[in-house]
Amino acid sequence: MAIPLQQKIRVGAYVLGRHLRGVRRYPLVLMLEPLFRCNLACAGCGKIDYPDPILNQRLSVAECLEAVDECGAPVVVVAGGEPLLHREIDEIVEGIIARKKFVYLCTNALLLEKKIDQFKPNPFFAWTVHLDGDREDHDHSVCQPGVYDRAVEAIRFAKERGFRVNINATLFDTAEPERVARFFDAVTEMGIDGITVSPGYAYERAPDQAHFLSRRRTKELFREIFKRQNGSRWSFNQSSLFLDFLAGNQTYHCTPWGNPTRNYFGWQRPCYLLGEGYTRTFKELMEETDWDSYGTGNYEKCAQCMVHSGYEATAVVDSVHNPLKAAMISLRGVRTTGAMAPEIPLDRQRPAEYVFSRHVEEAMARLNRGSDRSKREPQRAGGAG
Repeated sequence: MAIPLQQKIRVGAYVLGRHLRGVRRYPLVLMLEPLFRCNLACAGCGKIDYPDPILNQRLSVAECLEAVDECGAPVVVVAGGEPLLHREIDEIVEGIIARKKFVYLCTNALLLEKKIDQFKPNPFFAWTVHLDGDREDHDHSVCQPGVYDRAVEAIRFAKERGFRVNINATLFDTAEPERVARFFDAVTEMGIDGITVSPGYAYERAPDQAHFLSRRRTKELFREIFKRQNGSRWSFNQSSLFLDFLAGNQTYHCTPWGNPTRNYFGWQRPCYLLGEGYTRTFKELMEETDWDSYGTGNYEKCAQCMVHSGYEATAVVDSVHNPLKAAMISLRGVRTTGAMAPEIPLDRQRPAEYVFSRHVEEAMARLNRGSDRSKREPQRAGGAG
């Protein structure tokens, strides 16, 4: 596994401490989105389809660090949009590291070489470069040729500078097990420190809705991928039990509070993938969200989801409570044959509600009011002269 020992110990102690205190719900990873703006327009992304006035907004350094303190999670994933477009991203990262939190800065790597001098190698810091497969698959995924080659070059550059570098691969229903296995071999040979892999989620705002994986297809795909490991030492930046879950060997329920999201709109309810309302504070998110109304088996939008932002926290907690089970999978590998674990029944799930645009309309109204005030104020100031 690619997770550093120091991180395993700190996260394990954090989980055990909350378990001993009887805390039922707590965050493991803060998903921090300082902005939505991106320099790519991927067809499967639901994070960038906002009006320009919203794409132009940024969380300040103070707002980002306040979210880190308020949440208290031991790991912070800085995502977006493209975080390297934020002018103060280096200050945000420095502030998080100063708090002894593990920081994973997600990037498409197009700006990595230009911005790299703003960062220093640190045991608490790692780059996470998005690579959704080999050259053909990745460039198709990001809807732009040449991005794969630039990302690979940036990975090599960052490794030469002494940084830890992971990749984040999102797979869709066009994924071919043999090609994915060869891709994992290739990035391993590059010397990357870890692989984060997940099936894609059907974002409501994503332009392409046709290529997301069902749960059954996800399990079949990952079994076929893991069959082809053939002794290769793929190093995953994920728990062995989450990988076992992807292959259909664990029946897990979603832990949406495990990866809370803070962005321009506030604290996103209920999770990184669904935006069905926002709260002003993390406390309100945890205490006022009807968690039991979400997740596979509870809500139609969650029916096919097996994404790490929903299930990795479940697997991590299981790993801490059952370390021998997790260790055996790490040693023996993920099982790729035999019966799959029982699936969660969907007969009692509530129907989907399509409410994702309300917060956008409210934000646009606020921004328009602010713009109108700013236009009037210079006129008053000029008149006073």
